[in-house]
Amino acid sequence: MDLRNIAIIAHVDHGKTTLVDELLKQSGAFRENQAVAERAMDSNDLERERGITILAKATSVEWKDTRINIVDTPGHADFGGEVERILSMVDGVVLLVDAAEGPMPQTKFVTSKALALGLRPIVVLNKVDKPDAEPDRALNEVFDLFANLGADDDQLDFPHLYASGRSGWADSELDGPRKDLSALFQLVVNHVPRPRQTTKKDAPFQMLATTLGADPFIGRILTGRVESGTLKAGATVQALSRHGEKIEQFRVSKILAFRGLGQQPIDEAVAGDIVTLAGMSKATVADTISALAEDTPLPAQPIDPPTISVTFGINDSPLAGRDGKKVQSRVIRERLMREAEVNVAIRVTDTPGGEAFEVAGRGELQMGVLIENMRREGFELSISRPQVLFRDIDGQQMEPVEEVTIDVDDDYSGAVIEKLTGARKGDLVEMKPAGTGKTRIIAHVPSRGLIGYHGEFLTDTRGTGVLNRVFHEWSPHRGAIPGRRAGVLISMENGVSVAYALFNLEDRGKMFIGAQENVYEGMIIGEHSRENDLEVNPLKGKKLTNVRASGTDEAVRLTTPVRMSLEEAIAYIDDDELVEVTPNAVRLRKRFLDPHERKRQSRASA
Repeated sequence: MDLRNIAIIAHVDHGKTTLVDELLKQSGAFRENQAVAERAMDSNDLERERGITILAKATSVEWKDTRINIVDTPGHADFGGEVERILSMVDGVVLLVDAAEGPMPQTKFVTSKALALGLRPIVVLNKVDKPDAEPDRALNEVFDLFANLGADDDQLDFPHLYASGRSGWADSELDGPRKDLSALFQLVVNHVPRPRQTTKKDAPFQMLATTLGADPFIGRILTGRVESGTLKAGATVQALSRHGEKIEQFRVSKILAFRGLGQQPIDEAVAGDIVTLAGMSKATVADTISALAEDTPLPAQPIDPPTISVTFGINDSPLAGRDGKKVQSRVIRERLMREAEVNVAIRVTDTPGGEAFEVAGRGELQMGVLIENMRREGFELSISRPQVLFRDIDGQQMEPVEEVTIDVDDDYSGAVIEKLTGARKGDLVEMKPAGTGKTRIIAHVPSRGLIGYHGEFLTDTRGTGVLNRVFHEWSPHRGAIPGRRAGVLISMENGVSVAYALFNLEDRGKMFIGAQENVYEGMIIGEHSRENDLEVNPLKGKKLTNVRASGTDEAVRLTTPVRMSLEEAIAYIDDDELVEVTPNAVRLRKRFLDPHERKRQSRASA
């Protein structure tokens, strides 16, 4: 059977996963009456809840006499480590662009990776049935983007289709019949080359591992593309590191191939196919699995370095151990090391003392997803404020700068520009109209200035703005950036909060807790309306007397407290504060709970 390997790449929310659903349906991967979840490829709970793709996943469809292996990739740059590895497995990419929004920051990020590998993209202008779609403008913008990214003549001569992934059609003409996706299938077969190495069928077996997983029944599994040769189940092979050192020798217990949404065991893997192997105990991502006679590893894609770090520590608050089962530093370390093995964009290092671990990654979203997964597994953690990683280049301190693209209503553009280019030390690059009453702002802002900005941005734009960011370059350090302006309200007692006390504290600032919640000394229960921190007593009850006046004893009505999501809490805290994360709660606290210890530390740091 003929073979094609493609990846679907796009910016967040441009419809990758929905399109893959339709490709599976129309190729006959499902029965007519089969119940299939929407966005079938997003199998992880978090992916379903957030409506985003976090892990790249492969599937395969059959069209006429061709098997097409399709990899669905994440759109967020935080998960770019997945995209970088995946592109080395495929021979072509389908670039999906929203016909209304045009190319966005992550489109640029994934396209630059694909073009650098010499892949020739197929451009699909998706969502052309939206009322504000402008497919011709979007197509011109894609061409300009390719030219700016240094595409060669072959890559600039890209074929394009107009489509609606949700309605399940693609056509070469904008006013075509709009029946089904056969135009896309046919274009993939005609335009994407056959796997490069199929001519090497007689060569020794070699495969580069690109994703690592675990199966409850067969253990550790590695997925990748067979570069040369063939492999039979039961054969003995070896794993080589990217430097050529032998890691282990093992017997391949199972070979699985993608068929529709599932994987099926096959007897033999041939060059060019994307398969999953089981049987190894140590081999990991970027290693080469090869026949015993081979001693040269396949070249692995370099991975962009992390730009932020967060400290994961044990939970040592007075409420520790009430919710979660996994609280020891040894268990936390094992879990983080497992994550670093699977996710090449994450780096874990021990800190002196061994009670905490520094985890470096691509962004706040990636960290938030890791912490959310761990709390659902029963871990209790204390998390520090994200710190930006600096680099020393030629004796000069450099910091990461991100390209921020913002779509906002005209009324709010002034406030947004003032925030980004003022205290946050950003440079305005471009400002242009983006549809009726909307402005698109592009700015280069230091990563430090964007930590904690998203919540402020939503407030400034009344929740209507859309912000996208992607790593741009390393730039000389731009000086101090002021942190959060407001102070916090800190509990001075241990116990359960009382409505009467909270009611009397409301004119001091916004509350983060409601009545009848557990609090402890040093826990942050609200935001002060001034710049200094204030210690308050949320346990103070009403003194009872035997005199009753009419109208004074009505039940107190509390303002609804501000509830922060995990990412908002991590971005909100200051350097002397932590987020306590348990399976059932996200609490803010001071690093040092005792007020005397806090004063001592602030004097020492000053």
